[in-house]
Amino acid sequence: MSNVPACLNATNEDIQLLLSAKAHLGAQNVDSHMLPYVFKRREDGVHLINPVKTWEKLVLAARVLAAIENPNDVCVISSRSFGQRAVLKFGTHTGAQAIAGRFTPGNFTNYITRQFKEPRIIIVADPHADAQAIKEASYVNIPVIAFCNTDSPLEHVDIAIPINNAGKHAIGLGFWLLAREVLRLRGTLARDEAWNVMVDMFFYRDPEEIEKDLEAAGEKAAEGSSWDNTAEGADGAAATGTGNWESAEGADWDPESNAPTADWAAEGAANSGWTA
Repeated sequence: MSNVPACLNATNEDIQLLLSAKAHLGAQNVDSHMLPYVFKRREDGVHLINPVKTWEKLVLAARVLAAIENPNDVCVISSRSFGQRAVLKFGTHTGAQAIAGRFTPGNFTNYITRQFKEPRIIIVADPHADAQAIKEASYVNIPVIAFCNTDSPLEHVDIAIPINNAGKHAIGLGFWLLAREVLRLRGTLARDEAWNVMVDMFFYRDPEEIEKDLEAAGEKAAEGSSWDNTAEGADGAAATGTGNWESAEGADWDPESNAPTADWAAEGAANSGWTA
């Protein structure tokens, strides 16, 4: 990048992450304002996004966010399910307000509503799905940072980050890179230090996959407990058997010594008072 310190340039690892998450895969349609970010068009009609342009816009957005004194004045929004987890994680690690799910009309314009907010800047995951938030932000002069695909409209968008916002891995990686760069510019995270938050934490997870993982974990735990109980039962049986044999060894097995010394039948007849 030009006119920026060398430390802000993308590393090979950053570019490799963008390519691995398929963040460079755009749509088959392209908006005229997104043409500068398109590298080329494939034979199947898919437009490829230049990952260097993506990194440049990520750094620009991070510099803007780091300049805001109060992190709570930043509002990050995603109404699509793919970006909701990334939005919540971004808000947790950077201190921004997160709106995951449906955006209630009037959040930025109607002060009577309970969820009324007055942010200094907003970040949206998709200009198509979050059009209501962008529209209200334009009414009250709030700058907008948006993750945009090749076919995304850029109306009322101040900083467009070109990325594949339709992929759950790409949008999660975009928010992870943005959060990491914001923390680095704030001085919270050293630039030569690896962030201990895994990028997987920003990825969307299907509820069915979560249920399958929980069921598999429960089955493993049940199998482990059954094996433990079986082993404990075997150990207990062995201990009980050893005790019986020890007690049997100490006992006198001589039949004469264990025979009764008195005639119980005769005694009972004498005590009953019956005579022949």
